[in-house]
Amino acid sequence: MSDSHTLRGDGIAATISAQGAELSSLRNADGTELLWQAGPQWPRHAPILFPIVGRLKNDTLRHNGTTYPMTQHGFARDRRFAWVEQGHRSCKLALTDDTETRARYPFAFRLEVTYTVDGADLDVAFDIVNTGTETLPASLGGHPAFNWPLLPGGRKEAYALTFAKDEPAPIRRLEGALMRQQAEPSPIRGRVLALSEQLFDDDAMILDQVASAWVRFAAAQGPAIELSWRGFRELGIWSKVGGAAFLCIEPWHGFASPVEFDGEFAGKPGLLHIAPGAQQSLGYRIRVSRRKNRSMCAGAECTGDRADRWRVLVRPGLVRGQVAVMLGHA
Repeated sequence: MSDSHTLRGDGIAATISAQGAELSSLRNADGTELLWQAGPQWPRHAPILFPIVGRLKNDTLRHNGTTYPMTQHGFARDRRFAWVEQGHRSCKLALTDDTETRARYPFAFRLEVTYTVDGADLDVAFDIVNTGTETLPASLGGHPAFNWPLLPGGRKEAYALTFAKDEPAPIRRLEGALMRQQAEPSPIRGRVLALSEQLFDDDAMILDQVASAWVRFAAAQGPAIELSWRGFRELGIWSKVGGAAFLCIEPWHGFASPVEFDGEFAGKPGLLHIAPGAQQSLGYRIRVSRRKNRSMCAGAECTGDRADRWRVLVRPGLVRGQVAVMLGHA
C-alpha cells in the first residue's frame, strides 16, 4: 500500500501518512490548509505520542530493575504503521510490538489508529490492546499543530481558545522538560484564553485538571477549529518558544515525569494500566467550520453577557460514546 492516504468528506480533506500514522494535511471546503506543514521550526504535523507523553527522567524507563532508553514522547511517531483498512472516508493503521520496541519498552501491545471523515469533521480513534501477559502501563497523546493564524496574513493576537466550561484550575509548567512541582495561576479568564506568543515563553501550558471536553480555536472572522476529546484527562497547549506560526492543542492521557519522581515506570503518575487481553479506547474529533464567524464570540471580548449568548449544540447520529460539539447562537 502507499505511503499516504487521503480521506474526503463534504467539507474536509485529510491526508494520513503511514509514517507515524500521522495526519499530514487538513483542508477545508475552500482548499485552505489548516495544519502546520512541518516547517523548519518544528518538523512535524500531528504526531502520536506513545507509549509516553512528555519526557522521563534521564530519558530512562525502569521496569523490574532493568533500565531501557526512552526519548521524549515515545517511539510511535517515528515508526511506520501498517495499513489495516483504506476507504474513501475512513482508514485504519496499526503498530505492534517487535524486537526494536521491546528493546525500549518491554511490553506486548497493539496500537490501532482509525481516521474517519464525517462532513466537516475528522474523528481520530485510538485503541490500545494489551497482547501480553502482564499489565500494560502506557500513556497516549495527540499533538495536532494548526496554522496560527489559520489564514495567511492574519494577526496571531486576534485568536483565542474558547473552552466548553470555565477553567479556573491552576496550570502546570515544565522544568528541564519534567513536570514542575508547583502549579501556577491560569491565564484563562473564565472560558477564554487570549492567545499570544508570550504565553509560551515558559514552554507548554499543561491543564492537568481540565474541566472541558472541547475547545474552539478561532478569530472573529475566517475558519475555526473545534477540537473535542474522549478518554483523555489532560490538555497541553504549545507553540515554539520565541514564536512560530502554529498552535498545538494536545489531548493527553499522561504527562512528563514529575521532577521529584524517580521510580519504576509502572508507578509513574498519569499512566493507563491495561490488563492482559484488555483494550483501552480514546479519541479526539476535529471540526472545521464552513462559514465566516463575524458574530462569533472570540478573543478577549468573549466575556460576560456576550459569552452567555452562546450555547452548545450536540450533533445527533454519532457512534455511541462519541460527542461532537459546535458553538451556535442561541
